[in-house]
Order: sequence, then structure tokens, then C-alpha cells
Amino acid sequence: MTCTVDEAALRTRTDRQNMRAEDIAEDFPIVSVDSDAVAAARMLAEHSLPGLLVIDASGKPYAVLPAFEILRFILPRYVQDDLALASVLGESGADQATQNLAGKTVGDVLPDYLRNVPSADARDGLMKVAASMAKLRSPLIAVTKDGRLHGAITASRLLAAALKS
Repeated sequence: MTCTVDEAALRTRTDRQNMRAEDIAEDFPIVSVDSDAVAAARMLAEHSLPGLLVIDASGKPYAVLPAFEILRFILPRYVQDDLALASVLGESGADQATQNLAGKTVGDVLPDYLRNVPSADARDGLMKVAASMAKLRSPLIAVTKDGRLHGAITASRLLAAALKS
């Protein structure tokens, strides 16, 4: 991941009030709806990502796949309903979890509430970006500029910009 952040824009309170989404957007891994779900899960794990941006066939932002949704998908429902069962499953349960993703695409594991999500425009202010992320309950949001994907903003990056002194 390469960060494309304008650090100078983060310096003063006045600058923070005028910051736009493009000022803190960063390059971020993307996957397509048709990407392999196991490969997406590995990408999340290997890079310690809060989620992935998902693009449609035309390359436009389509969805956000939070890391916790992968966990919800791989764990059997009965374990989610009764956490005491998780310790009983042991390592064989972990092997089963990986098998639950096998043969699935990213589209298969996307939560309905994060499909067809709006992206932030590069000119949007940080408050609008924060409000969109909070409303969507999303750990990140795509940023578009001139109709094309420009980058992404993670919740932690947005908080850092807002709290920078």
C-alpha cells in the first residue's frame, strides 16, 4: 500500500477545516466482485486491512468488504450464536472455516448493506465523509475524482486527520 497523503494539509486547524477527501485519500487494495474469496481473506490478513474496496466489472467502486464480515461468513452460525462452542471446535473448526470460503467469490460473501455503496467525491469535506462512513457502518470509503477511483479513506485515517494537532 502506498499512501498518497498531503501531510502539509494536516498541519493546522484552519487547514483541517478546509481539508477535502482527496487530501487524505490513500492508495488501497481493490478486488473485483468475481475475485476469489479465499484470496481476498488472505489479502486482508497479510496486510492487516480493515476491509477491501470491491469494484464492479467496469472498474467503478461497488462495495466494501469489511474484514469482520469474512469472519462472520466462515464461522458456523451455531458458533456465532453460542461462543462457548468455539473453544470446543479447536483446530478442526479452523480448517472447516477455510473450507467455508473455498469456491466462493467476493460477491458471495458481501454483506447486503455494503453493496452499491456511495463513494465520497474528492471535493467532499471530511465531515461529509465521516457522516457517510458512520451511516454505512463501514471501516472505509472509496474516493472518486472525475468519475474515476482516486483512492480510499479508512476510519483510522479519518480520525487521525480530525485529531491531528
